[in-house]
Amino acid sequence: MQSAEQPTAVIFDVGRVLYDWDPRFLYRRLIEDDRALDAFLADVLTHDWHFQHDAGRDFADTSAELIARFPQHRELIGHWGPRFLDSIGDPMPGMHALVEELDARGVPLFAITNFSHEFWPSFRAREAAMFDRFRDVVVSGDEKLVKPDPAIYRLALDRFGLRPGEAVFIDDNAANIEAAAAMGIVALHFTDVGTLRPQLAGLGLPVAA
Repeated sequence: MQSAEQPTAVIFDVGRVLYDWDPRFLYRRLIEDDRALDAFLADVLTHDWHFQHDAGRDFADTSAELIARFPQHRELIGHWGPRFLDSIGDPMPGMHALVEELDARGVPLFAITNFSHEFWPSFRAREAAMFDRFRDVVVSGDEKLVKPDPAIYRLALDRFGLRPGEAVFIDDNAANIEAAAAMGIVALHFTDVGTLRPQLAGLGLPVAA
């Protein structure tokens, strides 16, 4: 659903939109056997388990629970917190140039990210050259609200000072896009920068298509 308003601001997701992310980036350094790596990520360190951090739980608590279930993997589980940044890969191709272009042309930039309140500060500091271009970032772990809960979009719009139709929201997760669109936000399902650029230009934003 799109608004009749002219969107003037862009709200980005972070993981798999601005930066690649996959637990495999870390654990392939620690588990040499591919089958053992696949099993560990499928059965032990799952996305559902990590999602608890995005929702605001502390790693000390979640790791203790997981180690109690899988004591043989204590050491591997223990790496997730202190080495979380190793699970974040390279910038997504072309996306940082797009952010720089929007910023240079005065487009207000924001983000809504499902991200641990414990892991975000060190990542934000490491990538200050990127995130200093953003006027504000809503971090799920700080708010204890996660996408696609409509409450996190309402909170973000209020904090950013935007009406729904003034914002373009970009996310790689279809459920997150559907939730934003249901609120009247112009929502674009991210696949790659080559697809995104003409979509933004078509909405009247000052980017090269």
